[in-house]
Amino acid sequence: MAGSKFAYVKNFELPDPLLPGTFIIIRLDGHAFHRFSDVHSFQKPNDERALMLMDRAARAIMEEYKDAVLAFGESDEYSFLLRRSTSLYNRRHAKILTTLTSLFTARYLYHWSDFFPNTPLQYPPTFDGRIVLYPSEKEVRDYFAWRQADTHINNLYNTAFWSLVQQGGQSTKEAHETLRGTISSQKHELLFSRFGINYGTLSERFRKGSVLIREQDNAGTRVLEKAAKKTKAASPIILCHCDIITAEFWSIRPYLLEH
Repeated sequence: MAGSKFAYVKNFELPDPLLPGTFIIIRLDGHAFHRFSDVHSFQKPNDERALMLMDRAARAIMEEYKDAVLAFGESDEYSFLLRRSTSLYNRRHAKILTTLTSLFTARYLYHWSDFFPNTPLQYPPTFDGRIVLYPSEKEVRDYFAWRQADTHINNLYNTAFWSLVQQGGQSTKEAHETLRGTISSQKHELLFSRFGINYGTLSERFRKGSVLIREQDNAGTRVLEKAAKKTKAASPIILCHCDIITAEFWSIRPYLLEH
C-alpha cells in the first residue's frame, strides 16, 4: 500500500509492545479438549501418547525460538518462559502470541500420526493462548510452582475418580460425589485401600508434568548447542519430569532467570 491514497488505514494499527525488562510467559491451552479427548478415545486418567505429543509440539517452539529457555506442560496446556531481555518480534504482544500459538497447533497436527498411528483425526484441535508479564524471578518461580502444584492436584483427583469408575463400578456422578470434600490424604488412602494403588509409584510424567529445559554447563556455555553445531543432530533441549517447586531446581540453573 506504500504511496497509495489508501495507506492511511495503517495508522489504525496501534503498537502493542510488551513492557521491557519483564519476564514473558506464554501459556497455551487446548480449546474444548474434554470433547476432543473423548472423540479420539484418549485413555483415562492419562494418555501417555497425548502427553508425549504435547511435549513434541512444545519442543518445536523451543527449537524455533532460542529465547524460550524453559517450558512446563500438563494435560492439554504448556507454558513457555522467554528470556527477560528477549527482543523477539520487537516484543510485540500480538505477533508473539499468535505466532507461537499457531506453530504449536501446527506441530500438534503434524506429529499426530507419530503418536496416534491408528487413530485418524476426526477434526482438528485448537489452542488458545495468553501472555503474562512478571517483574521478578520470584513471580516466575512461583508461577511454575503453581502450575506443577496444579498438576499434582488434578492428577490425584483424576486418578481416584477414574479408579472409582473403571474399577469400582461407579457412575461418573457417583464418583464425583464420593470424592466431594475429600483431602489429599483421603484420596491416597482410597486409592491404596480400595484399589491397591500407591500413588507415589505412578509415573512422574503424570504426577509432576513435563519440563523442557535449554541446558547450559556451569561456565554458562550451552553444552549441547555446541555439540549440535558439530553433529547437526544433538539438541540443547532436555525433557525431564522433575520437581520445579523446590529451590534446588533453580539454584543449579541460574541462567534460566538471567537477563
